[in-house]
Amino acid sequence: MSSLRIVINFQVVLGVLANMFLLVFYIFIILCHRPKPTDMISCQLAFIHIVLLLTGGDVWLWDIFESLNIKNDFKCKTTFYINRMMRSLSISITCLLGVFQAVTISPSSSLLAKFKYKLKKYIISAFLFVWSFNLSFTSYRIIYSGAFTNVSETKQMKVTAFCSLFSMNSIIRALILTVTNSRDVFLVGVMLATSVYMVIILFRHQRQCKHLHRLSHLRASPEKRATQTILLLVFCFVVMYWVDFIISHTAVLLWIYDPVIQNVQMFVMNVYPTITPLVQISSDNRVINRLKHIQSVCHHIFRKR
Repeated sequence: MSSLRIVINFQVVLGVLANMFLLVFYIFIILCHRPKPTDMISCQLAFIHIVLLLTGGDVWLWDIFESLNIKNDFKCKTTFYINRMMRSLSISITCLLGVFQAVTISPSSSLLAKFKYKLKKYIISAFLFVWSFNLSFTSYRIIYSGAFTNVSETKQMKVTAFCSLFSMNSIIRALILTVTNSRDVFLVGVMLATSVYMVIILFRHQRQCKHLHRLSHLRASPEKRATQTILLLVFCFVVMYWVDFIISHTAVLLWIYDPVIQNVQMFVMNVYPTITPLVQISSDNRVINRLKHIQSVCHHIFRKR
């Protein structure tokens, strides 16, 4: 196993564990407390990232399917479709999270303020639309993907060690690429716009309340900490998206598969779902307080022993 594959496997394990912790935490918040609308979105995002990480490699679900004696073609169609659908959902839900956050922190004088108290009403409709759209839009992957065969490589391109993408009509390919790129550019644009909006609001609020913060210069204010979290997540997502975009489209246009480039792409695609839960855990005071409580309980138990 190459060193890059070891790094990817470690990345997947870390990302899955962090997202599972966050998923359990948000489920607990939703069932036992009064959740914020953004908690429900973050809960879905954690679930999506778990599935995205598990279906991104050549081994994780493949071994499970192998033990169930399922045909290779079904394995490829299933894993490739689920992985690409989860990638689309990750973009859509991240964009939705940004929009809901922007509405939540918007001042009462802004145009978005009238939607602030209707978020719970809109959130179910938003979830249904996002999931149904991505489920149907990504369905073409089932038709044009399958197990790698001995057919001429001009008619298929390997996308993993076991699966391939079959050639399609140039008009259909151009149409799919146009619609997909337009959707992704729109969502990334909305994400950047809402992030800039939130950063402006937070800095303006920090300037207005500067005299209230009697803290040491070494400790960041809550507004500054929230701003840094937003900037880090957006920067990470945008870099990941464009690197993945360039690699994917270059491979499809040139119809070339390179195992090393494919591993690099997999590593890049896993960066965002791995970093996101770690950033959320470190920036959410509820998670930090819960971890401190668990630590104190464990410390008290061990002291008794």
